[in-house]
Amino acid sequence: MIQAVRLRKHYGQTKAVDDLSFVVRPGRVTGFLGPNGAGKSTTMRMILGLDTPTGGDVTIDGKYYSELKQPLRKVGALLDAKWVHPNRSARAHLKWMAVSNKIPVSRVNEVLEIVGLTEVAHKKAGGFSLGMSQRLGIAGALLGDPEVLLFDEPVNGLDPEGILWIRQFMHRLADEGRTVFVSSHLLSEMAQTAQDLIVIGKGKLISQTTTEQFIADATQDHVRVRSPHALKLREILVAHATVTEDAVDGALVVHGIPAQQIGEIAAENQIVLHELSPQRGSLEEAFMQLTKESVEYHAH
Repeated sequence: MIQAVRLRKHYGQTKAVDDLSFVVRPGRVTGFLGPNGAGKSTTMRMILGLDTPTGGDVTIDGKYYSELKQPLRKVGALLDAKWVHPNRSARAHLKWMAVSNKIPVSRVNEVLEIVGLTEVAHKKAGGFSLGMSQRLGIAGALLGDPEVLLFDEPVNGLDPEGILWIRQFMHRLADEGRTVFVSSHLLSEMAQTAQDLIVIGKGKLISQTTTEQFIADATQDHVRVRSPHALKLREILVAHATVTEDAVDGALVVHGIPAQQIGEIAAENQIVLHELSPQRGSLEEAFMQLTKESVEYHAH
């Protein structure tokens, strides 16, 4: 378990992290979301003892990272896939990490196999693509078979097969009772990966809840309806619901009544339907809605 209590990090007058409290529980994949500049990377660095908090605390199972004698056996992390010395081979890189934490060198071959890098184990890491570097970073995080895992943008550079693999792999890690904390800007992927969410903006907590509840709290379900008699159907539906029009294809977007009731109304009025599809709000919609006041960099 990771616990932050009133965590703060200031750089002069800039408050990168501002009175932030949250809990990351074992047995779940917890997504860490926020706009650019929200303080996600700074928070992760403080968890790992790479940055010193200005105030507050962040602990791993009740201990500071600096108190862990063999930290890789407790915590595995991937924050920067390209931090590896370019002239070291993948195997040499993992070997020195293993030796530094008294991890059996045999574990190096195991994690290389897990991430699919066995065939390139003796190649220099400087020649790796971003996707291969991500896999090497994940291998390093897994090296000590840790109970707690942190990943910052782990799917950057991965192909679709690799993205599916890391998603399923994170779920397996959580199912084993591990604490899995992952930051990403790929909201469509987070919607399929994270069971819980911690969302921050401008260094402050915006929400901590399940992914499902986060979406439900910030969006409204609706129904898409297409019909060759859309105008007539719309005139009838406005007495029961809020009806707008999809700007892309002209479909009716109905809020306030379920698809079954819309179908019954159409049938009663002998209106042919070409589409009647319930639509749930997306994580992207919910994120944009709840973080719009916390976006620091706006495009024009």
